[in-house]
Amino acid sequence: MSYRTEEVAYVQPAAQVRAASAHQQRSTAEYRALDAAHHIHPFSDMGSLNRAGSRVIVKAQGVYLWDSEGNKVIDGMAGLWCVNVGYGRKELADAAYQQMQELPYYNTFFKTTHPPVIELSALLAELAPEPFNHFFYCNSGSEGNDTVLRIVHQYWATQRKHAKKYVISRKNGYHGSTIAGGTLGGMGYMHEQMPSKVEHIVHIDQPYFFGEAEGNLTPEEFALARAQQLEAKILEIGADYVAAFIGEPFQGAGGVIFPASTYWPEIQRICRKYDILLVADEVIGGFGRTGEWFAHQHFGFEPDLITLAKGLTSGYVPMGAVGLHDRVAKAIIENGDFNHGLTYSGHPVAAAVAVANLTLLRDEKIVERVKTDTGPYFQTKLRDTFANHPIIGEISGAGLVAGLQLAESPKARKRFANGGEVGTICRDFCFNGNLIMRATGDRMLLSPPLVINRQEIDEIVSKAKKAIDATAQQLGIS
Repeated sequence: MSYRTEEVAYVQPAAQVRAASAHQQRSTAEYRALDAAHHIHPFSDMGSLNRAGSRVIVKAQGVYLWDSEGNKVIDGMAGLWCVNVGYGRKELADAAYQQMQELPYYNTFFKTTHPPVIELSALLAELAPEPFNHFFYCNSGSEGNDTVLRIVHQYWATQRKHAKKYVISRKNGYHGSTIAGGTLGGMGYMHEQMPSKVEHIVHIDQPYFFGEAEGNLTPEEFALARAQQLEAKILEIGADYVAAFIGEPFQGAGGVIFPASTYWPEIQRICRKYDILLVADEVIGGFGRTGEWFAHQHFGFEPDLITLAKGLTSGYVPMGAVGLHDRVAKAIIENGDFNHGLTYSGHPVAAAVAVANLTLLRDEKIVERVKTDTGPYFQTKLRDTFANHPIIGEISGAGLVAGLQLAESPKARKRFANGGEVGTICRDFCFNGNLIMRATGDRMLLSPPLVINRQEIDEIVSKAKKAIDATAQQLGIS
């Protein structure tokens, strides 16, 4: 039975469900009832979800998940873009267990530190580009981008340029779900539920060629024009009032949108011309996703700050960080207190897991394999499989990340009028076919664990094709 067809009562008091010990499994129906009664899911229509019933994931290994009904599912999204080394790596579990026994927690507020956070900072300095030698820790990418705002404003305060307050971001960019992160992002549906948005944040258009280019512009011409919107916005506000520009090297949650090669060099030129900090949100792109350690390296630009999370620990425990270019770090370090911090900044268990995770990525040459083997194979397989498909308009991506554009008329770059509904249809065909492939509007997204092999890539692409073929058939397109 499909997990989406079983109806569950909207509310069932917990007292009506027999208590189970930590090692005793409940039935799927019991799990769903408890979930519906007590759990609010992220980014979800809870009424609809509770009527259908959540899919209960109970274990994972490698690139596979198993649900409570015994279905084996291939994870084409690495959890939520994060499980880079795959599931079930004993090295990470051992690192967490050993650290919990030795020092489960201590803060770094009271002029104290501890070995895991010291080792992690040194390792990140080794792996990151040369100008990044200092790191501030938090719990997530959202908190990382909150921290970026604090660092940006503090940096300009140290330079006695207090008027520099505006941060420019992009429409349809994603920078987290806190009030600050959500404001930085350009997701309109999120802004509608945020009347208390952060001040001094403005947006320019995204470099989304397939969906927004008009006329006969080439991808390179369009990307250059979109980058030049940054200069126009700076001049509109006044360069003396603009502090930073922030962008994901490729837009992840916005649809895996890869700008043409003309985009980032122009963004960097403009930031340097007007003395504006350039921030790369590497939460999704960092730690090997494109075949480079950091996605900005794939695009060939040099940021002043980088936001990190997800692949930092492969999602085994929550952790985020901000990397500071030496010139920014020097200004922060040499000018008194930086009045920002979190209870769990540099948590010893998270830091220990991050060290174990990054060591695996480095020593097993996982990132190099993505660049030279599995990444090119994945990209070629997708393009060969979906060449001339009746509802695929483009495939964008590099390494082990890809966005597949669903389109009513691919050659004319005509999207579906009800694209979000079409994406949902396709996503459901994927889930029912035991493939996790995400839908963002009318774009289907893939971002599998970096340890995936060629046979598993074949399985993902085959299942994706079945789902997309089924979607076309339901739409009456052949």
